[in-house]
Amino acid sequence: MHFSKLQATGNDFILVDAREMEQDWAKLAQVMCDRHFGVGADGLILVEASRTADLKMRLFNYDGSEAEACGNGLRCLAKYAIERGIAPRQELLIETLSGMRKVKAYVSGRETNKVKVDMGIPHFKAEDIPIIIKQGREKVDIIPILNYPLSVEGRKLTLSLISIGNPHAVSFLSRSVSSFPLAKIGPKVESNPIFPQRTNFEIARVLNRHQVEARVWERGVGETLACGSGACAIAAVARLLDYVGNKVDIMLKGGVLSVFWDGTGEIQLTGPVAKVFDGAWLE
Repeated sequence: MHFSKLQATGNDFILVDAREMEQDWAKLAQVMCDRHFGVGADGLILVEASRTADLKMRLFNYDGSEAEACGNGLRCLAKYAIERGIAPRQELLIETLSGMRKVKAYVSGRETNKVKVDMGIPHFKAEDIPIIIKQGREKVDIIPILNYPLSVEGRKLTLSLISIGNPHAVSFLSRSVSSFPLAKIGPKVESNPIFPQRTNFEIARVLNRHQVEARVWERGVGETLACGSGACAIAAVARLLDYVGNKVDIMLKGGVLSVFWDGTGEIQLTGPVAKVFDGAWLE
């Protein structure tokens, strides 16, 4: 089985043209994504045929769970499909579990080096995230849910909750994100009972109205160098809290992702993408 490994700001994926292929993809993702005994990646992306769009994307996380959405994954898929001649043009409509996503590739010569994704309209209702909050703890009928208090491992957090097609909990810090014990706190937030489908967890610090530094704990993966939907979640929440304007750069371990949101329409995510290598998986 031939595959390509791509990365988008350090968020790395194995991509397979699965239009005429059947596998136990969840199990295969766990094996192939293993960084010691497999190829090594944050997730396995399948390029499939679609009846309603140019292509369909399925993403299986490191632990075998299937994700609804992934901004960096969509950017990798666009590069993979265009450069392999699977995609007919540079602007594509991609079907995902969380809905249709428009992508626009920027091509220099024959190489796609940057991709913009329309990530959809963010959702803030508790049932859309989803989140289960005990009645009487505080009023939750006010949208959005910002600065929700949660105690984890004796640490008091304030979480702003949002769905970018998948659930996110964003916590803004007053200090640098580098010293935050994400490996300890991240899995506790991800699997907290208030999140029935688990959640992605982001910690962020506003540097100025145009830049935010952040780290991401991805559901089903762990800490990653970058997360596209996480960057969008951070930007949207920061705008609602009036920390930033419509356009902001999210500075992650793997690089910088640019996010634009006018407060009402779709969130747009733009960033670099690159191929790491091609290979063959010997089944």
